[in-house]
Amino acid sequence: MRNDPFANFVQPNRIAMSRHVTGIGGFFFRANDHKALAKWYNDHFGINDQEHGWIWDQDAGPTVFSPFKRDSDYFDAKQQFMLNLRVQDIDGLLKKLEAAGVRSDPKRQDEDYGRFAWVYDPEGNKIELWEPKG
Repeated sequence: MRNDPFANFVQPNRIAMSRHVTGIGGFFFRANDHKALAKWYNDHFGINDQEHGWIWDQDAGPTVFSPFKRDSDYFDAKQQFMLNLRVQDIDGLLKKLEAAGVRSDPKRQDEDYGRFAWVYDPEGNKIELWEPKG
């Protein structure tokens, strides 16, 4: 059985969400070569870096925020976080990433709530790609 927060994916309960928090405003993490890694994310995913204005305007859509058990095997224990990117045309994106030499996991997963694939950034961080159904 899949050990992840998407297993029970349902539309968010808007009433339960704080009226003060409107979304995730940033994602910050340490890197061995932060400039090169920022450029890599900009080049491959269009996530703006300092040279491209910092702000990444995203499409509205579901976001899962889920701490995992420390001993979870869903991603490497040395990795403190895993970025999940909501994508469209996952197959087309994977072809572009592979043509650019981006390391990918050959595993693919289809679920009732979407399709999944995984790639790695140059520092070895596993990134989950999620194409929601619909």
